[in-house]
Amino acid sequence: MTTQRSIRLGSRGSGLALAQTEAVAAALSGRGHRTETVVISTRGDRDLTKPLPELGGKGVFTEELEAALRTADIDLAVHSLKDLPVDDVPGLLTAACPERADPRDVLVSRSGGGLAELAAGGRVGTGSLRRIAQLRIIRPDLVSVPLRGNIDTRIRKGLDPGGDYDAIILAAAGLHRLGLETHITEYLAVEQMLPAPGQGAIGIQCRVDDEWMKSELQTINHNPTRAAVTAERTFLSELGGGCQLPLGALATIDGDALTCDGLVAATDGERVVRVRASGATATPEAVGTELAHQAIDAGAGEIIREAS
Repeated sequence: MTTQRSIRLGSRGSGLALAQTEAVAAALSGRGHRTETVVISTRGDRDLTKPLPELGGKGVFTEELEAALRTADIDLAVHSLKDLPVDDVPGLLTAACPERADPRDVLVSRSGGGLAELAAGGRVGTGSLRRIAQLRIIRPDLVSVPLRGNIDTRIRKGLDPGGDYDAIILAAAGLHRLGLETHITEYLAVEQMLPAPGQGAIGIQCRVDDEWMKSELQTINHNPTRAAVTAERTFLSELGGGCQLPLGALATIDGDALTCDGLVAATDGERVVRVRASGATATPEAVGTELAHQAIDAGAGEIIREAS
């Protein structure tokens, strides 16, 4: 019999963060628990002008939530997994990942055309080194322009007829979670634009010593998602762990087999390392580690050092 409890969920205040937290709250409410969402402002939310690498990358959207969790002001923290540093903070752990949404990137363009239809010299908004690097591989004639802000803000900027952008690149999952998928012009194939490790997934943190919460979160964990993102984030960790490294990774699962693709690319698009590793779904860390070793052997370390 489940022991009912009032649970305080920590969330950033953006529309996407709240939508993700509401989904987790609904799952816990379905098990009979009372829930309360506590909105916490993060460094990344307060400074929307600087590029993320200038803000420090690691923890820019998570540090304040983790601090509130350590002091027991909240019982769990809900994150976009790709924003969460790969190393657990002492005393905390990522206890669950619900089923992942679409991990792909998408294009939103003013003209309604896809990436191939953009005119030479077209301005594409993104603040991601990973997206910039892959865009230059696909379309070196396009210009990457910095873009920050919440999803609705970025869409508004991207579609402004007098604005700075001909198109913008976003994560599909965010638009779907906010009901904004009608703005999507094109889903970018993962062969063209490999997603960030953990993209489309939610990570739920709790305290290591909260045994009841750890057990309860297992009831909303999705094991295939957890295995896939573990392989991807192990790849990231083995290559340095920074959220702003110019790399992508995506794992797929077929029964007991897990296959993970990885990419490390120079932001000028001139050098790219593509790797693939396979193994057992039960040992995703081994797959991610093997993938990283392949990438290092192929020259990824030099690309990462130059980007840091």
